Amino acid sequence: MNKRVGVAGLGAMGFQVAITLKKAGFEIIGYDAFQGVYEKAEAEGITMVYSMKEMAEKVDEAIISMVRNYEQNIDIIFGDGGLSDAEQAGKTIIVMSTLDPESMRQLSEKVREESDMNIVDAGLSGGVAGAESGTLSIMTSGPEKIVKSLQPIFDVIGSETFYYGEDPGNSQAAKLINNMVLGINVNAVAEGLELAKKYDLPQEELLKLLQASTGDSWVVRNWDTVSEWTTDATLSILQKDLTAAYKEGINNDVSLPLNALASTRLFEAMRERKKS
Repeated sequence: MNKRVGVAGLGAMGFQVAITLKKAGFEIIGYDAFQGVYEKAEAEGITMVYSMKEMAEKVDEAIISMVRNYEQNIDIIFGDGGLSDAEQAGKTIIVMSTLDPESMRQLSEKVREESDMNIVDAGLSGGVAGAESGTLSIMTSGPEKIVKSLQPIFDVIGSETFYYGEDPGNSQAAKLINNMVLGINVNAVAEGLELAKKYDLPQEELLKLLQASTGDSWVVRNWDTVSEWTTDATLSILQKDLTAAYKEGINNDVSLPLNALASTRLFEAMRERKKS
């Protein structure tokens, strides 16, 4: 694996992925549509460029996309000054954006038909803290040989890498399923703690009980962090994923009643928080 890696989209998650790779010895070439992040990134030793074409010209092989959605991925690849304007042979786009499976399939098909680049789907779980500590769970799909060649990057930012076959979108499906279970579990723990209040049970003691018993989960062990999730960041992303999972259930004729209930309860909780 060569050392010059591109990272497009330096929001909270993308920025931390870039920093973690930089600390591990990779030379990072960065790009973001928001110019305000450039000074901060350059202070951390990231080489910033002003077009994706320029990024493609500087990296050795891998370009990580951390942009928000399908439209932004299309823009950085096929827009003016995008990756497709540069020499593309041997370049691989690693899509770490959160997309629904069908959008990922469409993106992969467009890249393969209209460019000479490779594309790999690599969903992430673990948030900014996981990116900082190098403990992300990375869900991949795409050509197996190319995915394996990217393992040195995955090993720096993640503690576990999972492979879900060559079909584009499989990684995104796996991530949706993980986040669906997360959303249901957040609701379950919140309801349990709400009932505990009626009996004046100390929350800390109840959380210790759950951790030591069959009610244990990642949400229980990290409740101090989960309970501080905000409506304009993590909660809104989780809500988006629950909605996407519900749509996938409809598209595939799979009933997901707990997902639907968790989504409704989360929406209500977010509305109440915005009022307060």
